[in-house]
Amino acid sequence: MKQMLKKILVLGGVLILMLSMAVSVLAAEAPAGDEPAAAAAAQSQADNTVGLKAVAVALAIGLAAAGGGIGMGMATAKSAESISRQPEAEGKIRTMMMLGLVFIETAIIYALLVVILIIFVL
Repeated sequence: MKQMLKKILVLGGVLILMLSMAVSVLAAEAPAGDEPAAAAAAQSQADNTVGLKAVAVALAIGLAAAGGGIGMGMATAKSAESISRQPEAEGKIRTMMMLGLVFIETAIIYALLVVILIIFVL
């Protein structure tokens, strides 16, 4: 029951996040015949694009860092438990843990590269 409630809360949070991002789609456009209003609308659209980029960048790097941090913490905790159970396998456990931590960190760095591309290219 607790897992079902947790899944419902997570899905509800994702739905609320998606709906809050979709609000900008419903914004009204300026009439086509009014030149100053059209220029203001274009400026507003450009400002809106920059704001949405900032939100996307913040979400992307935040999720990558949070996921990586959680993954690294779990890997370190499990390796410490394994070493305490089997001290003779410490070398192999430590090697596998370091390899896993490198892969997790690589995924975070790829997310950082994608964020940099979003900021400067798009």
